Amino acid sequence: MEIEYKLKEKAGRIKLLLLDVDGVLTDGRIIYDSRTRDSKFFDVHDGLGVYLLSRVGIKTVIITAKGSATIKPRARDMRVAEVFSDISPKSAILGRLLKKYNVTEDEVCFVGDDLVDLGLMKLVGFGVAVVNACLEIKNAAHYITTKKGGRGAVREVAELILKSQGKWEKIVESYAC
Repeated sequence: MEIEYKLKEKAGRIKLLLLDVDGVLTDGRIIYDSRTRDSKFFDVHDGLGVYLLSRVGIKTVIITAKGSATIKPRARDMRVAEVFSDISPKSAILGRLLKKYNVTEDEVCFVGDDLVDLGLMKLVGFGVAVVNACLEIKNAAHYITTKKGGRGAVREVAELILKSQGKWEKIVESYAC
């Protein structure tokens, strides 16, 4: 009970969601075609989760250590506020984001899966590891999803935030018409 309360309390404060890409918004696979262009698999449920957050004023920012031409079109579809590519260490950008979006560390959620996410994970108020994350990320996280990266983990986090803030039912009602 106490753990569930603390989890809802942390999720209830979130005003900004930060997301890794490979292994979080995707299943971690990168496919190169014969011209060395990459492809990634994104989950439509994750996309709707991010879109729903934007509808209630919660901004999402993507921070990835590796750039890809596939990220920006998907981010646009999901109504992501900004995309930062080729960022290392990811923690270096947090101060800028706090200032720009007028939030504190406690009002930020970050979802990660691998070692490049560890520094940022330790700085935010609500660190989330996808269930298939490396052990170090899981140990640093406040919450571990039940869904895998690229397979609904981001949607799970979005729903947790929206439900903790009492905004989920109104969203559901808006689609029931």
